[in-house]
Amino acid sequence: MSLNRLDLNLLIAFDALMSEKNVSKAAEKLFIGQSAMSHSLNRLRQALNDPILVRTSKGMTPTARAETLIVPIRKALLEIELTVTTPPLFEPSTAEHCFVIAATDYNELILLPTLLKKVRKLAPGVNIHVRQTNEYLPEDKLENGDINIALGFDISLEAPSRINQQALFHDVFVSIVRKDHPLINDTLSLQQYIEMDHILISPSGSEHGIVDHWLHQHDLSRKIVSIVPHFLSAPLIIAQTDMILTLPYRIAEKFLQMAPLKLLQTPIKLPSYQLSMIWHPLYEKDPADQWLRKLIKTVSQQIVGTPIPPQYLPNNEN
Repeated sequence: MSLNRLDLNLLIAFDALMSEKNVSKAAEKLFIGQSAMSHSLNRLRQALNDPILVRTSKGMTPTARAETLIVPIRKALLEIELTVTTPPLFEPSTAEHCFVIAATDYNELILLPTLLKKVRKLAPGVNIHVRQTNEYLPEDKLENGDINIALGFDISLEAPSRINQQALFHDVFVSIVRKDHPLINDTLSLQQYIEMDHILISPSGSEHGIVDHWLHQHDLSRKIVSIVPHFLSAPLIIAQTDMILTLPYRIAEKFLQMAPLKLLQTPIKLPSYQLSMIWHPLYEKDPADQWLRKLIKTVSQQIVGTPIPPQYLPNNEN
């Protein structure tokens, strides 16, 4: 195929079609008529000798050839835009900007308060929207810019090499009970642990967690009597019942400030886990995104500055 059969507008049309997978919506995105977009699609089909989009039971679906072109063309368009324009440097103090972060309620409790405090001080015109996502790795939303950064645990185990990532800090599992628990003093035995009523935090609704996986490997089980989707109600439930909750240390430490609770070493050797920040390489050099990533790293370093007590580390490792 000769490049003289393509022009920049066709590449822009291709990007919109792949993003929307719908001719009408792609036309709306580019503020052109549907007939003009249909004409661009026909020209693309002729130039590439490929249907590009085909109708299926699930709607319009890109062909295999089109799929291979999505990322290279999107990257090329972004590089062209950065080349032919001179984007202003991101100046936090005067910027009017909105960032979207995909995160769990763990991240909201541990990172967000300090992060927002810094943002309001350094960049009063910048807004932060936190979006929960059911996807473990929302790659498509990172790629198309719907999400600037995703935060999660052990993402590095699942993220493909094409996705940029940075480790932030780690956490470990501990357990909490109410301060005046009638059966539990300052230590917790394995026998007590498996005989107690447990509450499970499960955003996905799964009835099993990392604790149950460990117990199963050792031919043991526990009694889960309540499952909740987030941490919000957990400290109040534990403070008013004889149940036990196993959760990250950094969250448990916050809960001790909110309710009469007691922190205990969990009597099973669960591994520590890493909180990571991921973003799409298309936005690696975006000045605004670079600023936000640097700020998140700064906040994370402050968190690391308050170490987890050695008695709660797996195998008592320092």
